[in-house]
Amino acid sequence: MTEEVLQLKKWIDESDNIVFFGGAGVSTESGIPDFRSVDGLYHQKYDYPPETILSHTFFRSKTAEFYKFYRDKMLCLDAEPNAAHKKLAEWEAQGKLRAVVTQNIDGLHQKAGNKTVLELHGSVLRNYCEKCHKFYDVYAIKNSEGIPTCSCGGTIKPDVVLYEEGLNNKTIEDAVRYISEADVLIIGGTSLAVYPAAGLIDYYRGDKLVLVNRTPTPKDRMADLVVTGSIGEIFSQL
Repeated sequence: MTEEVLQLKKWIDESDNIVFFGGAGVSTESGIPDFRSVDGLYHQKYDYPPETILSHTFFRSKTAEFYKFYRDKMLCLDAEPNAAHKKLAEWEAQGKLRAVVTQNIDGLHQKAGNKTVLELHGSVLRNYCEKCHKFYDVYAIKNSEGIPTCSCGGTIKPDVVLYEEGLNNKTIEDAVRYISEADVLIIGGTSLAVYPAAGLIDYYRGDKLVLVNRTPTPKDRMADLVVTGSIGEIFSQL
């Protein structure tokens, strides 16, 4: 166990007010591709770039094409929680972790057992009719063809935040509150390149800001502790 991991373990052992802020790197270890790594979706070849397909404009103008990509690449329903997800659920059960703030849309934190999960970008597990607002689960999308349509005739839309769309105000307010009140803030598996989500960490007021990532981030110099490596392997030691 490295000095950095030992220090992180000490802070966790001593705290009952931990907040975790996570990104795509938390889920890649469960086999879900991220967007910006060498093997991520942004480096694969499609008729349109993924950031174009996953935009509000594209959803409106080329809905069938959107769903072709969405079903193929965004619904990783066989993925299971990894060591990081399980450790976070364990901390919450012990009364140490107050909340998980995540940029991921896969529902793996809840699958691992976490209860207080703030999903900044929504979830593929929730879908709704734009016309009558009827709820549909993920299998209504997965098992449909073309444009999924509600019984009322409306288009079913995933409850995920597309490019050009704003984040949910209540989710943001809750995330700001948890982060600002946290004793230990652990940021893991994120490049901290996506705003406004990445800006939320600026609300932290404590002196135990921890960054856990495979590669450097723009916020490393702000951190009180930087732990480099696989988040699953690191959390397994805690």
